[in-house]
Order: sequence, then structure tokens, then C-alpha cells
Amino acid sequence: MKKLILFISASMLLTACNSQLRSPLEIEMYNAAGDSLGTAKLTEQSDGVQIKLKLEGLTPGFHAIHVHEFPKCEGPDFKSAGNHFNPDSKKHGLMHPEGSHLGDLPNIEVGGDGTVDAEMMINKATLKDGKNSLLSGEGTSLIIHAGQDDGVSQPAGNAGERIACGKIQLEEADKDDEPQNPAETGEEKKEAGT
Repeated sequence: MKKLILFISASMLLTACNSQLRSPLEIEMYNAAGDSLGTAKLTEQSDGVQIKLKLEGLTPGFHAIHVHEFPKCEGPDFKSAGNHFNPDSKKHGLMHPEGSHLGDLPNIEVGGDGTVDAEMMINKATLKDGKNSLLSGEGTSLIIHAGQDDGVSQPAGNAGERIACGKIQLEEADKDDEPQNPAETGEEKKEAGT
């Protein structure tokens, strides 16, 4: 009986540790040039995943923001992130009667100084295991677009180019994918032949 209680206690502790590693999860957001714009902090909630954005260096105005299928942020166009995260095969748009993708989010408003400090909720999403997990497979990504999402147009709300990206994943699968400063890595010297 003591072994059973010890086993159950150890299992509960490991589960709690796993949840702590997954939430909160802070990701770095990058622009097409590979410059850091700030962070997005994802936190597990009872009704979904909360995102807190703290970014700078964006164009003032409204911008679409979506969760995309893959944790790949290859600039300058970020097409490597794939389509919107859509595990239920729904239509795009928070206002679409047959929508929405799980990865569809409300537009964000960037202030005149190029900063945004915003909170939003990805309803029904999770950082735990399951079909709606933002961490399933290798993970997903968070993408900001040049324009605003109209809420109904297919497949992405006429939101325009992808201008910022952050990988939503537990571990960096490949550090070589991260934008880097050539002066810090010595790549500049290799290219110059020294």
C-alpha cells in the first residue's frame, strides 16, 4: 500500500512539474530582419491560453495576429509557419458563421510609438497534451500581419504580409533557425574568408 501511495504521489509531482514547464511559456517575437520586437507570454487558463504581448518596433495601427501550424520563423516572409492552426477544420474568421480557426485572434492595436501591450485569450486552446494543444507535435507559432483581419475572408482575413513571428514550443529544435547577429557568431569573418 505504501508503494502505491508513493507511486501516486510521484506521478502527481511529475505532472505538476510538467505543467509548470509548459505554463507560463514566454516566446521571443522577431521581425523579418531577425530583430527582436519583444515577447509574448502564454499562460494556461481554465478556458484557454492567455497571451500577454509586450512588443515595440511595429507600424502604428491595427494588425492581425494568428497562431500558425508550425514553429518555423524563416524570414523574411515567415511562410514556413504554414497556415492558421485549425485542428477542427473550420472556416477562417472570428465573425464567420462556420468559423473560426482555433488560431484566429482579435486584431491588436499598435500605438503611435510603435508599441503594443495587450492581452488576449485563445479560447479552447491548451498548453497541455491534446488536439487543441499549441505544443502538439513540434509546436506552433504566433504571427503578426501587416494589416488587420476582416474577420470573415478566406483563408486569412485579407491581413496582408506576415511581419513578425515567434515560435511556440518547449525547446528550440534547431538553434540554427533563430535569427542571429553575424558579428556574434563569427559568420561575418567566415564569409570574408578570414
